[in-house]
Amino acid sequence: MGHEVQIFGRDAEEVSHLRDHRENLRFLPGFVLPEGVTAGFLTEVEGEYDLVVVAVPSHAVREVMAAIPPRAGHVVVASKGLETSTGKLMTEVAAECWPHVKVSALSGPNLAVEIARGVPTVAIAANVERNFARVVQDAFTSHTFRVSISDDVAGVELGGALKNVLAIGAGVAEGLGFGDNTKGAFLSRGLMEMATLGQQLGARLETFLGPAGVGDLFATASSKLSRNFRLGFDLGQGFTVREAADRLGQVAEGVLTSEAVGRLARQHGLVLPVFTAVDSIIQGRITPQRAVAMLMEKEVRLADFQEEETD
Repeated sequence: MGHEVQIFGRDAEEVSHLRDHRENLRFLPGFVLPEGVTAGFLTEVEGEYDLVVVAVPSHAVREVMAAIPPRAGHVVVASKGLETSTGKLMTEVAAECWPHVKVSALSGPNLAVEIARGVPTVAIAANVERNFARVVQDAFTSHTFRVSISDDVAGVELGGALKNVLAIGAGVAEGLGFGDNTKGAFLSRGLMEMATLGQQLGARLETFLGPAGVGDLFATASSKLSRNFRLGFDLGQGFTVREAADRLGQVAEGVLTSEAVGRLARQHGLVLPVFTAVDSIIQGRITPQRAVAMLMEKEVRLADFQEEETD
């Protein structure tokens, strides 16, 4: 059975174009909105909905949800990131904005263009109460989009957020001209650090070995469709993060997430050399070449990542 879907946005030009042409020329050109899907401005949100899906960049989740009153008893957060200032999960931010609403997470290897093309993939709907996760499963499952459920909300969200940082690092490696061996070594070490931080924050190890963890990591860190990978590639080519972001023209979630990861690692006394290296490149503290050399040393001294400066 089909669903009636309304898309709400803040950008007047984009919303107007969606209304007039039923196509998102900037992000998904060539894909016409299906029948039953309408577009409107965020200021036009009214009435009640069965589900509200929040799919904006992570830094905008709090602002967007605070701008409108609760419009449903259940919110699905598809944004992948951590709140930079607090390190909080997006579901935690959503719960603070709409405190009396059930909040679920939806994550997995979900590159938007491939989903729009109907390329088969999977996702995980997560809620500590599995019956609410099943509501999300029922709403989103199709013949090309298979949704499983989990009660490990922290694991599912952290997998989606942390892999963006590693995808930047994988892009850096390719931008430097390194091969698959290098990326394989980098990502395997990064996955171990992802699981280490995740378990410290209450997530389960097995979640990082599934679609929301290694599955999403593989898709994002190996595809030129990935915004984070493309930004990392430009960093490896010698562009600054500002230049790379301008060339990208879209939000690469891993940039802000890397800062939040560093703060969480310090709070919990964790040593995460791979994540520290990527953040140091993003912040301009060291060159990509120097970061690789330091990661190859037998003993990685995290202080070096803080002290080195770019040429």
